[in-house]
This record gives sequence, C-alpha cells and structure tokens, in this order.
Amino acid sequence: MGTEKRQRQKEGRQARIAAAQAAQQRSSRRRRYLTFVVMAIAVLGVFALINWLAGNHKSKTVSTAGSTTTSAPTTTLASAKGKPCVAMKGTPPKGAPTVPVQVGPPPTKLVVKDLKVGTGPAVKPTDTITVNYIGVACSTGKIFDSSWSRGTTATFGLNQVIQGWTKGLTGMQVGGRRLLGIPSTLGYGSQSAGPDIAPDEALWFVVDLVKITPPATTTTAVGSTTTSSASGSTTSTAATSTTK
Repeated sequence: MGTEKRQRQKEGRQARIAAAQAAQQRSSRRRRYLTFVVMAIAVLGVFALINWLAGNHKSKTVSTAGSTTTSAPTTTLASAKGKPCVAMKGTPPKGAPTVPVQVGPPPTKLVVKDLKVGTGPAVKPTDTITVNYIGVACSTGKIFDSSWSRGTTATFGLNQVIQGWTKGLTGMQVGGRRLLGIPSTLGYGSQSAGPDIAPDEALWFVVDLVKITPPATTTTAVGSTTTSSASGSTTSTAATSTTK
C-alpha cells in the first residue's frame, strides 16, 4: 500500500510539473504571438505614415508648382495715350533727386529745364556722355530706371539714345542737372519698353552730366591714316535699358 501511495504522489507531482510546463509554454507562445502582432502593427503604421507624408509632400509640390505657373501671367500694358501725368511715387534711390514731374496733361513737346547750370564745353549730339539719371513714367509716377539704384554712372553715345535725350541733352554742360519731359513720340512711341513703361507713355527724367567725351577723330598724313580715340569708355547696361 505504501509503495502504491508514494507512486501515485510521484505521478501526481510529475503531472503537476508537466501541466505547469505546458502552461508556461502556452504563455510563452502567447507572448511571442502578441509580440509579433504588435511588431506587425508597428511596421504597418510606419509604412502608412511614410506613404501619408510622401503623398502630402507631393500634393504640396503640385500645388506650389501650379500656383507658380499661374501667378505670373503674361500681361500687355494698356496704352497711356492721353493719361495725365502724376507726381513721382515712392522714395528715390540713395543720392538720387526727386523728379519734379509737371502734373497734368502729358507733354506734347519736349520739356527742357536746367535745375542746375554746369560749366565748360557744351554737349554735341555726336559726343559720348557719362551721366547719372532717374526716370519716371508720366501716367503712373513710378520710377522705372535709375543709375543711382545701381551705384554707378552710365556711359553711351548721345546719338544712340531716344530722341528726347539726344535733343534734350544737347548743349548741356558738365556739372549740370537737367529736367526732361519727353512726349511718347520722342520716347518709345506706341511700343512698351518693359513692365513699367506702357505704350504711348510720356517720360520724365532728371539727368546729371558727369563727363563729355568727344567722338574719335581720324587724321591722314603722308598716305597713312591714324585714328585716335578720345576715350575708352563703353556703353553700360543702364544706357542700354534707356536707349531702346
């Protein structure tokens, strides 16, 4: 009897140990399964976040590109013919004077007024001149160009600019400051000259004459020709924008 009892107790203990081990194994398997599920959910979540961020960035890029494309339409300026002149708007660049625009009907003839008389020889239509200048559109009062804003003077032949400059600056002396009121017929006519000068726009300028350079001269002696240039000056970009 005693032996059987001990045998049953031993078997009971072994059964309990086996049951505990089985339970532990089941618990371990559940933990591994749960860990796998959690990791799978986390991975899916990361992929979802990446896709969302990529899609959001793409939509922003498309939106920005679309707005850039449509925010700069090509516009044609309306003619300024007959529009009255208004006072200069905005602050002139550092060192530049205010342009005393004659408010009212646009000039139909060239307006020339010395604000300061210079000294020395007078400019001829064939001379090369070095100047500072500021220009204002008649109908808007907007400053459309200025050498002062670039911090450098402009140099060009007086016969290479608009007629209003050629006629209006001829006779001016170095050190002088001159106001020009130029009708559109002596300016750019019925053509637009950039975003701030409409067709048929009258123009107002204040010009400071810094230097006069006579044209190159040619002398013939003993069958040979010698050409001497009075200046090595070149036309600046400022002159190009003013002399279309």
